[in-house]
Amino acid sequence: MPSPLSVWNTAPTSAPAQRADRYVPGSAAHPAKMLPQIAAHAIATYTHPGELVLDPMCGIGTTLVEAIRLDRHALGAEYESRWADLARANVTRALQTTGRDSGQVACGDARHLTRLIDERHHGKVALVVTSPPYGNSVHGQVRSTRETGERGVVKKDYRYSHDPSNLAHVSTDRLLEAFTEILTQCRLVLRPGGTVVVTTRPWREGGELIDLPSAVLAAGQAAGLTPAERCVALLAGIRDGHLITRPSFFQMKNVRDARRQGIPLAVVQHEDVLVFTRPGQHPAPRTTPDVPRCAAATACRAGNSSTVRSRTCARRARCGGH
Repeated sequence: MPSPLSVWNTAPTSAPAQRADRYVPGSAAHPAKMLPQIAAHAIATYTHPGELVLDPMCGIGTTLVEAIRLDRHALGAEYESRWADLARANVTRALQTTGRDSGQVACGDARHLTRLIDERHHGKVALVVTSPPYGNSVHGQVRSTRETGERGVVKKDYRYSHDPSNLAHVSTDRLLEAFTEILTQCRLVLRPGGTVVVTTRPWREGGELIDLPSAVLAAGQAAGLTPAERCVALLAGIRDGHLITRPSFFQMKNVRDARRQGIPLAVVQHEDVLVFTRPGQHPAPRTTPDVPRCAAATACRAGNSSTVRSRTCARRARCGGH
């Protein structure tokens, strides 16, 4: 098990390159796929081979695929049947590729996780890796005029579903209330001393910053989990001590539009990673991270504000964000 790091170098290659040949057709349509290397880093850091990894909001099954490839047992739940079917197909593909035989996906509301998961797994889960849904301003794919033959840019695949009950479509207050319930359910299936890793990021809505990471931290505590670490998972590569950004079309558009209005936004090229433990056993002590010593990484690791981190990173590493 590798030593925990404060800054996770999780984007040495692009997201499509990380997913190449591992997922069935149609998987790319999910609007909020977890970066495979983020899931893989969490699994390798907080579990041993043969242990059980759970994602209660598994989408197309990225966490499960990475768990299987790292010789862990994989368990997932997904509210939308469309994505649950894709997750099962991706799990089957991973099992066939690796020759392993342990991966399951249930379809249902993660607020009822203890009913969705077989009782034999209760108290046996070593690690939960998941992410709450964000605003759709940070999701989706675009097709240009050159691709469509029509004027303008067309946005697609930016909705989780059309079900108004899906947590992606509710208010932030309702989302956090529901996510607290989900984390409570996760605590009930975790083994004592088990770990929960939640990746999240802030977004802007109506010009206001929605500090989802801090709200998720409070939700975890309200669910009876103990905060253990707060890390940064890079969505940008590192080369020669600088960050190589890979912002989406929408990230760049939002930043440019804001700057034209005099708002000094920067491209966010990281996920906040919140690590909790279930009370019952003290986590292993951290060791000094062995990561590239670039000013960008130092800036990402420091500070409490995502916007402050972005501006510091841009100033010191000339990367335009982090």
